[in-house]
This record gives sequence, structure tokens and C-alpha cells, in this order.
Amino acid sequence: MPKRVTYPFSAIVALDKLKLAILLNAINPKIGGVLIQGPKGSGKTTIVRGLADILPKVEVIENCPFNCNPYDPTNMCEKCNESYTKGEHFSVKEREMAIINLPLGATEDRVVGSLNVEKVIKDGVGALEPGILAEANQNILYVDEINLLPDHIADDLLDAAAYGWNVVEREGISIRHPSRFILIGTMNPEEGFIRPQLLDRFSLSVSVQNISTVEDRMEIVKRNLAFETNAEEFLAKFNTSQEELRIRIIQARNALSQVYMMDDLLEVICETCLDLKVDGMRPDLIISKAAKTLAAFENREIVTLDDVILASELVLNHRTREGGFLEPATTDEIRKTLNVKVKELKYVEKIRTSDGEEKKKQGKAKGRTMTYTYQEAQEKEEEKVKKKEPEHDSLDS
Repeated sequence: MPKRVTYPFSAIVALDKLKLAILLNAINPKIGGVLIQGPKGSGKTTIVRGLADILPKVEVIENCPFNCNPYDPTNMCEKCNESYTKGEHFSVKEREMAIINLPLGATEDRVVGSLNVEKVIKDGVGALEPGILAEANQNILYVDEINLLPDHIADDLLDAAAYGWNVVEREGISIRHPSRFILIGTMNPEEGFIRPQLLDRFSLSVSVQNISTVEDRMEIVKRNLAFETNAEEFLAKFNTSQEELRIRIIQARNALSQVYMMDDLLEVICETCLDLKVDGMRPDLIISKAAKTLAAFENREIVTLDDVILASELVLNHRTREGGFLEPATTDEIRKTLNVKVKELKYVEKIRTSDGEEKKKQGKAKGRTMTYTYQEAQEKEEEKVKKKEPEHDSLDS
């Protein structure tokens, strides 16, 4: 079956904050997914489908219906784990990550899987007919119009996203299998709101607006027309930037466990969450995970205040507060609260200079935009510099 041709992730114009939120989840799926809110035609589906092409390949145990990881016993079903414990050899298959769609009309059995109670005692996990959550293991699970998804189905997939396991219970019998995926949900607020309890279960959230500048709209039109005219030539133009992103994702995954966050900065996070009166402990934890992932993506071993600022905006701008009696905090509220806490706690950030010396920098929440660039953007900047030089001296995303 021929591979579906998708618009390159690195060719998408603007939407920088959304790109970063998706990339953070690609590096560290334990963050727990991202919710994309925006009007129709704003590029939500395009950016999700483009993600699969920049993700590194994964290895799975061949013929396992749950796509178990052959080297990680914590990501194996009961049958594979038993074989692993006995030291048996696995037949391993390398494959590309896939986008698994969860349709709105899917039944609960189709999502979590159906269980043959009579076969459980004899076959164990083999009595489970795998569902979408089994297919999603080590893949991308995409739910369009998640605000229209039935509540019980939404709860099932969010539980699996949070814990990495899908648990099927029937007639007092419980069977489970690994289900670790990158969860991405999209919705158009014009078509209905999402209940606060469900909204709060998404780790990151980004609101996408219509493109408001003429230059960006013109560039979007040009690129789409070029892609429709000759997809092969268009893809070749972005091969380098796609490969650069793929390499950075792999490097960040490998470096993530080595990233360190100072207790003083963790205290700033927790004080900010308390002051903003966000519900539960989940926001504190996710901000910490996202900030460490961002540091790894930027090839740093220590989390900075800037990492925390950006992570906080992605995590807190949709959170329920005071049990739902307060509206989610705005970006300005988040930054102001962070600034107050930084001053109150007298947080001082140590930065390492190019010569290896450490200097102290008084923390202040300024915020920032996208943290990665593409080859094409760099080439354009070089062209601008050349144009400014005297004559005798001689497609961003």
C-alpha cells in the first residue's frame, strides 16, 4: 500500500507555539498530550498529520497485537513480559510511527477492546480483542472534534494517556496492556465547549487563531499551491529541515534523563500554582516535565526560568481554578505571578558562559517565542545580511 503524502511539518507557516507543544510531547510522551483549539481552516489537522514524518522509527515485537517494546519490560503485555523474564528471543520489527484516528462514533469495545470472559482463565491477555488503544501504543493517537466525544470514551483514552496502560474490566475480571502514545486532540470552540473535567486532563493546550498578517497568508497560499502542483519537489525542498528536527528529537530523548532542575526553580513553580489557585497537583508536575523536556530539546542540562515560563503558559492557560469557580489564568496573569514569586523567593539563575565560567542572573519572567529554527529561515537571514552589505564588498516556519 503506497504511503500517504503529507504536508511537511517544517513547511507550516507561523503556529510556533503549537509546533513547540507538539514537539515536546514527541520528545516526552509522558507529558500527556496536547489539546489544540481553533477555528476551522487554521491548520490543526495539517500540523498533526505532518508530525509522523519527523518522528524517529520505533521497534516493536513482531506479531504482538499490542505493539510492545522489545527492550522495555514496563511497556510489555503479560505474554511478552513472561517471555522476556524467561530470556526468550523476540522477533523485532522496525516501523514508522503511525497516526491512529479515534472516530467520534467508536464504541467503548472498539476503543478499549473486547474481552472474552470464558477464555480469560486459559489464554490470559490473549482473550482480549485489541482495540484502538492497543493500536495506539508507540504511535500517535489523534482525536478530531474531541469536544463532541462521549464522556465515557474520553475518560477511557485520557486515563490511558495519563498512566500508559489500558485496563479492560468485565464481570470482575481485569486485563491490561501497555498503551503509551502521543495524544493530540483538536476542537473548534464554535461547535461546542469541552467539559472542565475533560479539559483539565489535557496536559498542554494551545489556542490557534486565524493568520492575521498578509505576509504569512501569502506564504501559506504559495506553499500550498506548490505542494499541490508538485508534491515530490516540495517535499525535497524541506528534506533537510525535516531531518534536522528528527535528529533533534532523538537527541533530546536521549538527553532528557540527564536534565536537572534546581529546587529553587521548582519552588517558583509550586508557589505560582498555589497563588493562581489551580486545582490539584497535576499542573506542578506537568510544568516540571515540560520545562525539563524543553531544556533537553535545546541541548541544555539545566532548566532555566525561561523554560518554566513557556511551560507554564502551555500548562496553565486552560486549567480549572478554585474548583471551577475561577476562569483559567491568562498569559499575562501567569507571567505576572511568576515575576512576583521570582522576586519574593529571590531566585537567582546561574548561567554558564562560553568560557565555562558561571555568572548569576537575576530572574525575571519575560517569556519568549519559538526555540528552534529551520535551514530555510537561516538562509533568508543570510540573504538579508548580504543585501545590507556594500556592493564593492563583495520560506520561514
